[in-house]
Amino acid sequence: MLYFLAGLFEFEGLWNLVRYQTFRAGATMMTALMIGLIIGPRFIAMLRVRQGKGQPIRSDGPQTHLAKVGTPTMGGLMILTSLFMAMLIWMDLANPFVWACLAVIAGFGVIGFLDDYDKVTKRHHAGLSSKVRLLAEFVVAGIAAWLIVSEINTYVYVPFLSDRAIPLGPFYYVFAAVVIVGAGNAVNLTDGLDGLATMPVVIAAGTFAIICYVVGRVDFSNYLGIPYVPMAGELAILCAGIMGAGLAFLWFNAPPAAVFMGDTGSLALGGALGAIAVASHHEIVLAIVGGLFVLEAVSVMVQVFWFKRTGKRVFRMAPIHHHFEQLGWKESTVVIRFWIIAIVLALIGLSTLKLR
Repeated sequence: MLYFLAGLFEFEGLWNLVRYQTFRAGATMMTALMIGLIIGPRFIAMLRVRQGKGQPIRSDGPQTHLAKVGTPTMGGLMILTSLFMAMLIWMDLANPFVWACLAVIAGFGVIGFLDDYDKVTKRHHAGLSSKVRLLAEFVVAGIAAWLIVSEINTYVYVPFLSDRAIPLGPFYYVFAAVVIVGAGNAVNLTDGLDGLATMPVVIAAGTFAIICYVVGRVDFSNYLGIPYVPMAGELAILCAGIMGAGLAFLWFNAPPAAVFMGDTGSLALGGALGAIAVASHHEIVLAIVGGLFVLEAVSVMVQVFWFKRTGKRVFRMAPIHHHFEQLGWKESTVVIRFWIIAIVLALIGLSTLKLR
């Protein structure tokens, strides 16, 4: 599609402008944003008609959530639609990293859709079997890891240190798959309040847009002492698309939400962040930038582990955002304070580019 657009420009100067990754990143973001805002109302109306009672609400959760009964889910379909359309227009589809990320977004999106569909049709919040879901996720992540590793080395670079890398060899494929699956599920666990996961995803995507751009530039990467990854700069455009699609969705997902993202969106977006981190050789930095997602996932693991061992809970409810709700924080207070944490962590993650 990018080369088709090139034929529409008769002047060389305009075509040169389109070739700049920074221009296409901005264009992708605005395209995804506008598409999302345009299709949003009809999309939500369609979901409301088809789903009837909407997403099942946990009866053992915060009582304030019972007011959300009837809100449709699978809003992630709106995000993915606007993102894919923007990508097809502005991205270089000859780039193997793009196809690896597309595989994760599409694959995880399908898995999330099936999970959401199971919840809606069975009127239960459990969804697919966790074993089946994880197996499917690792298959998709394994394919993406194979595509990515065919273009990069198998080193894990340590942030804040120059020329420090851990050689993993063949084990890097497993490591990459774990990063992608872990990121997808961490974002999925965070998606429990109106707007809670959406804005941190946008913030993380914006951060990695900068990281991918400098990693893909040999001059910038040499100056900063970070690994140079040819073709990684194209992923900055994907990050911009995620930002635009995410902001469009947030317009409708802001409290009180007219639609929920569902696993369809959260798994796909989280997996995309994981794949982008692997392709840009900033896997550890993702744990910093996405520290909020890590905190949510760890809170669940700690809660489950401790409850099985002692029969007691560490938190009043997990994931941890529900713990603060149970302490008496309003939903909007939890969301905004978690957004602030996400911004701070993103700034710390960006600091790793220079502090070496």
